Amino acid sequence: MKPKLPHQIRKRQYISLALFASFVIIFQIFFDLYKSKKVNNFPKLEFISPTENSVLLSEFNPNELDAKQWEKLGFSEKQVKTILKYKNIVGGSFESKEQLKKCYAISEEKFAQIESYILLPETSSRKGFSDNYYSKFEKKELKISRKFNPDLYSESDWQNMGFSEKQAAAIVKYKNYLGGNFVSKEKFKECFIISDENYSKLHSYLILPEKTPESFEENKRKFVSEKTKINYFEFNPNELNAIGWQKLGFSEKQANVIVNYRDKNLKGSFKSLEDIEKCFVISAEKFNELKPYIKLTIPQNNIQNTSSNSTKIVISKTDFSKTDLNKITFAQLIEFGFDEKAAASYIGFRNKLGGFVIKNQILETYNIDKNIAEKLTTISPLINDNIHKYNLLNVSEEWLKNHPYFKYYANKILFLRVSFPSEKEIFKKLKAKPEDEAKMKLYLQNY
Repeated sequence: MKPKLPHQIRKRQYISLALFASFVIIFQIFFDLYKSKKVNNFPKLEFISPTENSVLLSEFNPNELDAKQWEKLGFSEKQVKTILKYKNIVGGSFESKEQLKKCYAISEEKFAQIESYILLPETSSRKGFSDNYYSKFEKKELKISRKFNPDLYSESDWQNMGFSEKQAAAIVKYKNYLGGNFVSKEKFKECFIISDENYSKLHSYLILPEKTPESFEENKRKFVSEKTKINYFEFNPNELNAIGWQKLGFSEKQANVIVNYRDKNLKGSFKSLEDIEKCFVISAEKFNELKPYIKLTIPQNNIQNTSSNSTKIVISKTDFSKTDLNKITFAQLIEFGFDEKAAASYIGFRNKLGGFVIKNQILETYNIDKNIAEKLTTISPLINDNIHKYNLLNVSEEWLKNHPYFKYYANKILFLRVSFPSEKEIFKKLKAKPEDEAKMKLYLQNY
C-alpha cells in the first residue's frame, strides 16, 4: 500500500499555484481598469516670449531713460536706436504719450503694455515739433487756379503751389539744366521730382508746347540773360572769399571748391594765371571772361611768366598799417613773418568764417604763432563792414554745417527753427555754451 502524504503535498502545491495565478490575473485586470480611468492633470503649457516674461514694469519718464534702460523694457538694440533718434528729432524730449506712440519702433501691442506706466500727459498742450516735422511729409494737394508759364516760376512759387522746399529747388535746377526754360510739356514731365499724378493735374494748366522741338539740344544753350546780370569787377583772386566768387557767377559749391583749391592745394594763394586756369570748376570760357579783370598780387620771388598782357601783376612791399586783416594775402603773411603752414591756416580759417569780425578771432587759428599774430593785429586794421551776416531762421543748412562756429549745433538749430520762429527762443532752447553763443552772434544780423 502506497503512502498518501506525497500526493496530498503535491495537491496542495497545485492549489496554491492556481490561487496565486488567479490572484495575479485579478490584480492585472483591476490595475488595467484603474489605469484606463485615471485622469492626467498635467498643467497646460503656454509659450511666452522670454523678453516679455522678464519685464518688470514700473512707472517711468521716457525722457530719462538711456539705451540700456529701454532694452530692459523689452526693446531690441535696433528699436532702442530708433526711439532715441526719434527723441532727438522731436526736439530732445517727449512731450506726451501721444507723441511717443508715433514712434514706429514701438508697436501698438507694446505701447498698450507700457502706456499706464509712462509719466507723461496724454496729449501735448501745444503743437509740438513732431507735428510740424511729420506734416512736412504729408501729401499736399497742389493749388492751381489758372494757366501759367512754369519758366517764370521761382522756388517760392512752386512751394506756394504745394511742393516742398527741396522739390521746388529740384524743379528750378532741372529748368536750368535744360537751358533756362522747360521747352515743352514733354520735357517738363521728365523732371524726376514731378510724379505722374501731379503731372496729370498740371498738364492742362501749363503754357508750353506739347512736343519738344527737334533742334533742341540739352545743356548747350547759352544763358545770355544770366550773363548780362554779372557785373564783373577787378579783383585779386588771393583776396576773394566764397561769396566774392559767387558774385562772379559761380555757384556756392563751385565757389567753395575754388577757395579750397587755393588754400589747400596751392597753400593759400594763386601764384600765376595758370594756377587759376587749372582749377577744374573754372571752364576755359569762364577763365577768358575773367582774365581782363584779374589783378594778381604776388611776391617778387614767385613771379611766373604769363602770356596775358591784360592781367595786372603788382609787385609791392606791404605797408601793414594800411593792410586790412580781412584782405591780407598768403604772400603778405609770409612777408610779415608767418611760415607757410600758419599763413595757409590763417587764410583758410578766415574764409571758413566768411571774414573776421573781431581781431581776437585771429588768435584762434590753428598752427599760428600767437606772438606774431598779436603783433600783426596791433599794426594792421580790421575792416568788417563787408562781412555777410545771416538770420538763423532762413540760413541754408549747408552754411550752418560748414561754419566753424555753427556746425556743432547745426542739426539742433534746424530742428528748433521749425517750431520757434524767433532767434532768441532758438538760443534759449539750444543751450549752447556762453562763449559759443557769443561767437555765433558775431555772424547774425540781429545782434
